[in-house]
Amino acid sequence: MLSVTCQVALKAVTYIASKYEKRNKKSGIKEIAMQIEESEHTIGKVLQKLVALKIISSTKGPNGGFFISKEQHQHPIILIVKAVEGQDFFDNCGLGLGMCSDTHPCPIHEEFKPVREAFKEFSLHKKIGDLYPDLNDGKTYLVS
Repeated sequence: MLSVTCQVALKAVTYIASKYEKRNKKSGIKEIAMQIEESEHTIGKVLQKLVALKIISSTKGPNGGFFISKEQHQHPIILIVKAVEGQDFFDNCGLGLGMCSDTHPCPIHEEFKPVREAFKEFSLHKKIGDLYPDLNDGKTYLVS
């Protein structure tokens, strides 16, 4: 359902939030890439977009890096999903058809629609600050 880029974005934001909350530590692209086992190039591009949209923050210089402010911890993850996947993500057809609706359904429309709506509800209620506490406690992981 989510693109690889969106998965990378969610993992990177979770990692950044966990490090800043635990140690007040900003994270660099190389560190994030190593810790979540993803491409520096992809991480750099997606984080740049999230900073521009003020979903996360960054500073430049020797003590620079990415971090998440107290206010940003309250952002719902739907902001990340929409930033990466596009504003229409939760309206798109499960098979990628341009014309799919209740009156002109694709073969999976009836089954996919409630899944898509449930994920939208989840994304609206799940906050960035909800993603990392179990990670910091060693109960969840960002790599296989």
